[in-house]
Amino acid sequence: MGPRAAAAAAAKIASTYDMVEPMTYLYVSVVKARDLPTMDVTGALDPFVEVKLGNFKGVTKHLEKNPNPVWRQIFAFSSEHLQSNQLEVVVKDKDMIKDDFVGRVLFDMTDVPARVPPDSPLAPQWYRLADRSGEKLRHGEIMLAVWKGTQADEAFPEAWHSDAHSLPLEGLASTRSKVYYSPKLAYLKVVAIAAQDVVPAEKGRALAPTIAKIQLGGQVRRTRPGQPGGSANPVWNEEFMFVAAEPFDEPLVVTVEERVAAGRDEPVGRVIVPVAAPYVPRNDLAKAVDSKWFNLSRALTADEAAAGKKDSKHFSSKIHLRLSLETAYHVLDESTHYASDLQPSAKKLRKGAVGILELGVLSARNLSKANTYCVAKYGAKWVRTRTALNTLAPRWNEQYTWEVFDPCTVLTVAVFDNTYCLGGEAASKPDQRVGKVRVRLSTLEIDRVYTHLYPLMALSPSGLKKTGELHLAVRFTCTAWANMLGMYGRPLLPKMHYTHPISVLQLDYLRFQAMQMVAARLGRAEPPLRREVVEYMLDVDSHMFSLRRSKANFYRVTSLFSGAVAVARWMDGICKWKNPLTTVLVHVLFLILVCYPELILPTVFLYLFMIGAWNYRRRPRKPPHMDTVLSHAELAHPDELDEEFDTFPTSKPGDVVRMRYDRLRSVAGRVQTVVGDLATQGERAQSLLSWRDPRATAIFVMLSLLAAVVLYVTPFQVVAVVAGLYLLRHPRFRSKQPSVPFNFYKRLPAKTDMLL
Repeated sequence: MGPRAAAAAAAKIASTYDMVEPMTYLYVSVVKARDLPTMDVTGALDPFVEVKLGNFKGVTKHLEKNPNPVWRQIFAFSSEHLQSNQLEVVVKDKDMIKDDFVGRVLFDMTDVPARVPPDSPLAPQWYRLADRSGEKLRHGEIMLAVWKGTQADEAFPEAWHSDAHSLPLEGLASTRSKVYYSPKLAYLKVVAIAAQDVVPAEKGRALAPTIAKIQLGGQVRRTRPGQPGGSANPVWNEEFMFVAAEPFDEPLVVTVEERVAAGRDEPVGRVIVPVAAPYVPRNDLAKAVDSKWFNLSRALTADEAAAGKKDSKHFSSKIHLRLSLETAYHVLDESTHYASDLQPSAKKLRKGAVGILELGVLSARNLSKANTYCVAKYGAKWVRTRTALNTLAPRWNEQYTWEVFDPCTVLTVAVFDNTYCLGGEAASKPDQRVGKVRVRLSTLEIDRVYTHLYPLMALSPSGLKKTGELHLAVRFTCTAWANMLGMYGRPLLPKMHYTHPISVLQLDYLRFQAMQMVAARLGRAEPPLRREVVEYMLDVDSHMFSLRRSKANFYRVTSLFSGAVAVARWMDGICKWKNPLTTVLVHVLFLILVCYPELILPTVFLYLFMIGAWNYRRRPRKPPHMDTVLSHAELAHPDELDEEFDTFPTSKPGDVVRMRYDRLRSVAGRVQTVVGDLATQGERAQSLLSWRDPRATAIFVMLSLLAAVVLYVTPFQVVAVVAGLYLLRHPRFRSKQPSVPFNFYKRLPAKTDMLL
């Protein structure tokens, strides 16, 4: 794409909120006040501001004993709530029984100016306070800014909305829209090589076998014992991977312990290493990293720590470690099937963006919950819409933008019921899931706005329930055509995942740890993105066993063979002359291809082209959504769903667990039979030349030699014609018995008779 085209695309993207319906708001910015008059007999003043518009009002926090308060709060009143022609801003004094009136400012709605982004922000002004009769006070001014705008205004995310006027203060923050970013994660590689001059924890006792315990925050890994009999210089040579999050506040703690008994380890030395340069180097280019010797300080036992002793240095004891931050990997915090980011951790290794993703969260209808908000995740950026209170048909009309680095990624949008906004005991309850939508970017056409209603479904132990519909607008704009097309020929993950692969088990463990870090970091934001929200977005429980998922995946595998089965049935009909005209046409095509073999490959690819062109008119018109039939959610038995939502370890009584175990054995038996049959067919093919059956292998070898001689002296066209005509022979020349090659193959040995 040239510079002009890129500039045009950027200009198009700059027109924000073009995919959603504009919503008008009255914004009131309460900045501060000065020289307020005192109201109490003590001369103190605890001022706060009430912003009233008809039956709706917003209240600032009160500031104790402050005649010159600073609030800096913005209130937004929706056009649906403009029930009065006057806006009233009242300054009051907080009191135990009844709040005292200090002064007010009135605004006529016809005089409020309108502001359209990207206009300059409206400057606040000082207004003299007046009493109830309208007379100006001798003392007291308040700085305000009042204007009309839309949800595209930069004040919108931080504003207190009028529909939340009845909420407690502790719940107001959770109703606002917010943008979050996942922490920057990297893999920390620790190679525990050896230790030197290790002394036992108790003097006068022989050294027991030693291990190295490596801890980074809540991640703990242990090596195997160095030598069975114990040694002052143990050798481990074991490698571990941890997930570290910038700014790397948590240090790496390596403790050498001796295993004095089963389940009892006594610490004998410890080293604490900050996870930052120069202690731990960054390995951006997959180069060899030098190892280092670290001095071990004496690790106190539990009894010594309780007695108040302090660590004393033992510089004779050392540990040999190789530490590095492997930033050439991508830290997976979500399933690779639904990944939204595949870039490496190192900024220097990341490629440029290939496009822009725009999402408009429009509305929803027929929801099962009344206080709902949306969360969307793509890459490291999370967005949360404001909470629409007391409505089953919310209208958010909020638009967000992401950079796209790989089109083969997935946008995830979910709807939740906000319980925290109610405050009190309800705030401690988890936010309820309403439903989820996934949109794969590669299924979207460029520069097209997809505006559709997506069904929301919630699966619970009681069954599948439709919880509403979510109205979204999605647009994918490409800014680098050549780079985007080139992505289809590149590996999905960074090169390090293939040159130095991480085992599947370790990758699952690291993914779980990354999820926990992301959930903990976003849970500390204000307002917090709660743990249950993050875990639902990242599919934290996707690895847990589910009989429903197992059935769905099994039938997905079997459906893959439906195409081959259809071709086999068609070919069987051709060979049995069920449709003589079609069989004759196949004979003609077959003879043409045999006589002109150079047309075989062009014919195959032309046929593929024609199939693709024919299917173009039946292409999907909108992105796919959750398929309940494919997921086997509609036909799932209630007990299967109850098992899926059971805790781990299980919390069910023994008889229920026994019944489910027996059912699992029954289903697993059928699965293992199918897998065993597939393995048997492959092993029979291997046994053709393995001399497991000497007579069968001898027959096959001699037939192979004979076939080689015949094929050498016979033209290829003759062999192809004879084989083809034999395959397409008329049914009167066919026998009801299985063919000789089929019988020969079925008699070949497999490894089934070697199983216990």
